[in-house]
Amino acid sequence: MVTFQMARSGPTSCRVGGGGPQEKASGVPAVDFPEGEGLYTAVTNAAISRQIFPACLRGSKADPVTEHSLDGCGAVALSGAFPAYSAEISTSDHSMAGIQISGLLSGQAFDWKSVVDQLIAADSIPVTTLQTEKTTNTTKITALGDINTSLQALQDSVQSLRATDVFTSRAVSSDNPNTSWRSTSSSGAPVGSYKIAVQQLATSAQVAGAPDIGGGIAASTDVSGVTLANLNTASAVTAGVFTVGGKQITIALTDSLQDVFDKISTATSGTVTGAYDNTTDTVTLSQSSGELVLGAANDTSNFLQVFKLNNTGLNTTTSSSALGTLKYTSPLISSGLRAGITAVDGSGNGSFSINNVAITYNVNTDSLAGVISRINASSAGVTASYDAASDRMILTNKLTGDAGITVSEPSGGLVDAVGLSTAATFTHGKNAMYTVNGGPTIVSASNTLGSASHGITGLSVTVNSATTETVTVASDTGTMQSALQDLLDKFNAVQDDIDAKTKITIGGGSATPSVLSDNHEVQGWAQQLQDLVFNQVTGITGSITHLDDLGIDFDGTSGHLVIKNQAKLADALDNHPDDVESFFISGSNGLVPQLYGTLTNLSSSDLSQQDSINKANTDLDTQIATLQSKLDDERTTLTNSFIAMLDAQSAAQSQNQALTNQFFNNNSSCWVARAVYGASDGRWVLFRFWLLYRAPVWFRALYLRHGQRIAPWIAARPRVRSVLRRWMDARIGSLCRP
Repeated sequence: MVTFQMARSGPTSCRVGGGGPQEKASGVPAVDFPEGEGLYTAVTNAAISRQIFPACLRGSKADPVTEHSLDGCGAVALSGAFPAYSAEISTSDHSMAGIQISGLLSGQAFDWKSVVDQLIAADSIPVTTLQTEKTTNTTKITALGDINTSLQALQDSVQSLRATDVFTSRAVSSDNPNTSWRSTSSSGAPVGSYKIAVQQLATSAQVAGAPDIGGGIAASTDVSGVTLANLNTASAVTAGVFTVGGKQITIALTDSLQDVFDKISTATSGTVTGAYDNTTDTVTLSQSSGELVLGAANDTSNFLQVFKLNNTGLNTTTSSSALGTLKYTSPLISSGLRAGITAVDGSGNGSFSINNVAITYNVNTDSLAGVISRINASSAGVTASYDAASDRMILTNKLTGDAGITVSEPSGGLVDAVGLSTAATFTHGKNAMYTVNGGPTIVSASNTLGSASHGITGLSVTVNSATTETVTVASDTGTMQSALQDLLDKFNAVQDDIDAKTKITIGGGSATPSVLSDNHEVQGWAQQLQDLVFNQVTGITGSITHLDDLGIDFDGTSGHLVIKNQAKLADALDNHPDDVESFFISGSNGLVPQLYGTLTNLSSSDLSQQDSINKANTDLDTQIATLQSKLDDERTTLTNSFIAMLDAQSAAQSQNQALTNQFFNNNSSCWVARAVYGASDGRWVLFRFWLLYRAPVWFRALYLRHGQRIAPWIAARPRVRSVLRRWMDARIGSLCRP
C-alpha cells in the first residue's frame, strides 16, 4: 500500500537516493529535497522502500523511516500544485486508486451568505445604537406633540370665554307657559322683568280693487252654446247630481247651461225654471209657488255652489254675485277683462306705478299672473294678489302700520281695468299700541316691539295677540357654566397629559420612568399653570377675584380644578354676571388674558423642543446613512470575496478531477515509465508526477500520444531501458527544485 498525504509544508529537507546499502545497490542516484521546496515523500510499500532512502524526511517532525516501512514520513506536500489544501492518495496492488480534497474542496456545504450576514450584523451595532436613539427621540417628539395639542385645546377654550355673548348672554322667559309671543334678548340686555300689555296689534294698509273685473259667462241670455266644461267661473263645475225642489238633476260636463235649465224643469214637472241675465251675469231659479229648496246632503255635483245659488226662503233665488271671472293665466287681451285696456302703444305696451315704482306690461304677452309676480318682485313694498272668489285685485303693504299705498296710471290702462283706480277701497293700517310696566302707551308700527320703541336695550318681543304677559330677562347661566366647565375640562386634560409623560412609577422595587421624565422644563409647566389659576387676580373691579369666589378649587389629590360649591357658582352667575365677566376678561389683568399669554409661551417652548429634537434626528439620519453606506460597501466586498473564493474552489475541484482522471484513474497512461522501471518500482509513479506537473506541454502531449505504442519495444531492449532510467531519475530528482 502506498499513501501520499498533501498538506501545507513546514521548513525542512529530504533526500532521495544514496541513503543505505539497498539504495546504493539499486543504483538510484541521490536527490536532495531542499527545505521549503514543497515535496516530502513517504512510500510505505516495503519493496519501494529498498530503493528510496529510509531517511527521506531528515530534519522533519516525522519519525525516521525504517527499512521496511516509511509510514513515519507521513506527508507529501505539493505546495506548488495545491497550496493550502490537503489530499490523500492511496494505491493497492501497485495501482493508484483516487484523490479526495478536504476543506473547501471537499464538497461540504458552506453557507457563506449567513457568514456575511453575521459579519454585517456585528458591524451594524453602531447603526442599531443610533436608530435606538432616534426612536427614543421620535417618542419624545410625539409626547411633546400630544402635550402641545392639549395646551392648544386649553388655549382655544380660554379664547372662547372672550366671546361677547358668554358672560353677557341672556335668557328670556314669559309668565305664560303657553305663550305664542316670541321673545329674544341680545348680549348685555338689562336683567329684569317687564310687564307688557298690548292694547292693539299692528296691521297693514290695503287697497281692494272693485269686484267682478272679469266678463260674464255669456254675451246674451242664450246659453245653449255655453257648455259646463268651458265656463269661466271661479271654480270648475263637477259632473254628478244636485237637488232642486227635492228632485235630483244629473248633469255631465258636456251639457250646456240651457241643458241644465231644461233638466231642472223636467225633473220638477215644469214648476221650477232657470234663466241667465247677461247684464248682471247671474242665474235665477224660480218656482211657480211655495218656497224653493235647494240642495241635499247626498249631492255629488257642485253646480249650485259654482253658480252661487242659495236658499232664500222664497220661491226664487239669484246668484249672489256675477259669475264670470278673469282668465288669470291668459294674456291680458284675451283674459276676459270686463273693461278694455286702451292706454297702451301700438305694440300693446303699457305702464303704471305703485308707490312711485314703475311696473310695465304688454297686453299681448303678459297675463294678470305675470303682472302680479312683477309687482311682488319690485321695490314697491306691497304684495299683490287676485281674489278669484270676488274676482278682484288686492294690494297689501308688506309692512304693518298706518302707511298709505299710491297707485297711478293714465285713464284706460290696466289699473282701471282691474278696478284699482277710483272704484278701489283703501283700508288704513294700524299701529301696535302697548305699555311696559304700566307706563304710558307706546306706539309701534310693527308687532315686533324692539328697543327703538320701548327703550330696553337688547330686548325684542314679537306679539300676535292683544294680551298682557310678563317677560323676564335673566343671565344665561347655562351658557356661562358650559363655557366654564369646558375650561376646567381642558385645564385638567393638560395636567393629566403632562403627568402621564413625566412621572416616574415606583413599584416592585424598581422605578419606571416615562418618556419625558428627564425633562424638568415640561414637568414645571403643570405647576406653573396651577399657580396662575390659584393666585388672586388683581387690578379688576367687582366682588370676584379668585376662582374660589366662583366655588371652583383644586380637588386636593391632583392638579384638577373642580366645581366644589355649585350654589356659590350659580349665585355669582345669576346675580353678579358683570363681576364674573370682569374677573375673566377685564383688560390685561383678567384670568383669560393671563392664561392665554402663558399658554402661548408654553406652546412656543414645546414647539421649540420638538424642533430641536427633530434637528437631532436629522443629524442621526445623516450618521446612520453614512454608516449604512459603509456597511453596504462592506457587504459588497465580502460578497465579491466569497464569490471569488467559490470560483477558486470550483477551479480547484476541476483541477482535482483532472488529476484524478489523468493521474490515478488511468494507471496505464504512463506506459514507458512502467516499462523502464517495472510495475513494482515506485519511481514510475514519481516520474508520472513529473510528467503531469513539470514536463513541457509538448513533451507531455508527445508522450501521451506515442507512449503506449513504443512501451513494448522499450521493455524488450535492456540497454534502452538503462539509458531511459538514468534520464528519468534525473527528472525525478528535479521535483525538489523550484
